[in-house]
Amino acid sequence: MYVIGTAGHVDHGKSTLVMAMTGIDPDRLDEEKQRGMTIDLGFAWVTLPSSREVSIVDVPGHERFIKNMLAGVGGVDLALLIVAADESVMPQTTEHLAILDLLGVERGLVVITKKDLADADTLELVELEIEDVLKGTTLEGSPVVSVAATTGEGIPELLAAVDAALDDSLRRRDLGRPRLAIDRSFTISGFGTVVTGTLIDGTLAVGQEVEIVPSGRRSRIRGLQSHQKKIDLAEPGYRVAVNLSGLATDEIERGEVVTTPGWLRATRAVDVRLRLLAAAPHNVRHNYPATFYAYASETPATVRLLDSDELKPGEEGWAQIYLHKPVALARGDRFVIRSPDATLGGGYVVDVDAGRHRRNHPDTIERLERLAEGSPTAQLLSALESTEPSNVTSLARKANLSDDEALDLARQAVDEGSAVALSDELAMGSQLYTFAGWTRLSAKAQQSLAAYHAQNPLRTGMTREELRSRLGVTGNLANLVLNTLAGSGTLVDETGVLRLPDHSVAVSEQQQAEMDAFVAKLGADPFPVEQPKIAPELLALLGEQARIVRAGEVTFDAATWGRLQAQVVDHLRANGTVTVAEVRDLQGTSRKYALAVLEHLDDLKVTRRQGDERVLLAS
Repeated sequence: MYVIGTAGHVDHGKSTLVMAMTGIDPDRLDEEKQRGMTIDLGFAWVTLPSSREVSIVDVPGHERFIKNMLAGVGGVDLALLIVAADESVMPQTTEHLAILDLLGVERGLVVITKKDLADADTLELVELEIEDVLKGTTLEGSPVVSVAATTGEGIPELLAAVDAALDDSLRRRDLGRPRLAIDRSFTISGFGTVVTGTLIDGTLAVGQEVEIVPSGRRSRIRGLQSHQKKIDLAEPGYRVAVNLSGLATDEIERGEVVTTPGWLRATRAVDVRLRLLAAAPHNVRHNYPATFYAYASETPATVRLLDSDELKPGEEGWAQIYLHKPVALARGDRFVIRSPDATLGGGYVVDVDAGRHRRNHPDTIERLERLAEGSPTAQLLSALESTEPSNVTSLARKANLSDDEALDLARQAVDEGSAVALSDELAMGSQLYTFAGWTRLSAKAQQSLAAYHAQNPLRTGMTREELRSRLGVTGNLANLVLNTLAGSGTLVDETGVLRLPDHSVAVSEQQQAEMDAFVAKLGADPFPVEQPKIAPELLALLGEQARIVRAGEVTFDAATWGRLQAQVVDHLRANGTVTVAEVRDLQGTSRKYALAVLEHLDDLKVTRRQGDERVLLAS
């Protein structure tokens, strides 16, 4: 389904035209009917000669209600630019046209209304003025149809022209992530809260759980309607009324987005390509205060220029727009900025997860250019570069791709060597680094281990916990990183001790003799009154070599420990429980050593303490 939007100067007959096309009066407010002027958005629909049903959004033409106009044109597929024959091009004609151009609306028709109030020469002059004002915009070359809405003259030709203009229109992509920008909310007795909007992408179904962003409120869809007909499933491009359960109308604002839970996050800063209108009344300097409009949202904002100190009318550049309240946006979304009394410019979003940038920074500008103009793979890599590591699901959202598209591009990037996956089988949850990002992380790991080896030449390596701390990675990501580094041969993992591949412990003959003598003393007298002494680095090395076992404050040689553990386990298998006193008697030692043995067995999960006794855990 397609959405058509009207545009044009006040009193040029937009609502009258919609009424003539559809038989539906789009003016729904009493004030609108009394004043004969559209104030807020109106809605209608019509079946075209091809049997194609389309939605129509009628917008106000008065300059005081420009924000309502902006709330309605964000999701249109085709624009009807309305120009009255008796007045021709007027200020809101050009401003509305400029807004359509900024929003990238590429398909349109110009409708000359009130044909019956002008002669042939006047109509020809109006057409010439229209041709001139369309030059350089997305609607340049659009067909022109003249009508007299009050008599119906030209309406069949207009409907046929709309049909023809939509013949080559591309269907909206279904990204699997629905977004319905709310432009109206109200209550229906017996049903509750209803919101309306244009479904930008994805589908909505009756019974589906949804989230309202940015508020984060959850609801469930009780019912769906399109053109006052109940439907079970709404597809991309539908004008939809959504009956939400469990929410009041005062909990919902125009500009919020209905979507599936979990993927869409509101943002306070977006990187954008910004273009000022040639007719903008003044320059825009760095940190300029403006009002930001995207779909049905409106918020105060600050324009931070990234590659210049100011933009002049007709110029464009890179900018970051700081939003004074969160807005739900996706990459590629179009926007408009205004001063209090004029439309200044607009453009498109290239990054919705924007961090603070250094101004006039070449690397930042280059990344934004890749995001905006590069191949799909380059765009995915640029999105990854700004948030690495990232999983494929997050990249799909950030790059505004379907899950399948993002997964295919990620596989291509990994195959080409421009990205590194921390898993053998690439899936939506797989973590990715850019090749450059992974190279930096790998170099940091090697440098950390090299420094550790230099400071501790007699130790086999560093623990996993210490290296992941130095790399600044945590949780499951840390395990994936370290396992991938080990799998690539960057480092060697020896039972949780990490070292560089070329590192080996080299001890002198004297140090080896000291170590051998220390182990021998432990074997000869397992329970000495005073523990034998050895240098801490040699003690640590013996532990890494598994020649000794440290049980709290006491140390045993490995053979003795094996015997002591076996004694306790055999006793437990035979008797079910054991106490410190029983271990003391069993091993012919003191309470100090018996307690050390049992506490270490607890640490190893061989035994578990129950009151004053231990029970066996291990088989």
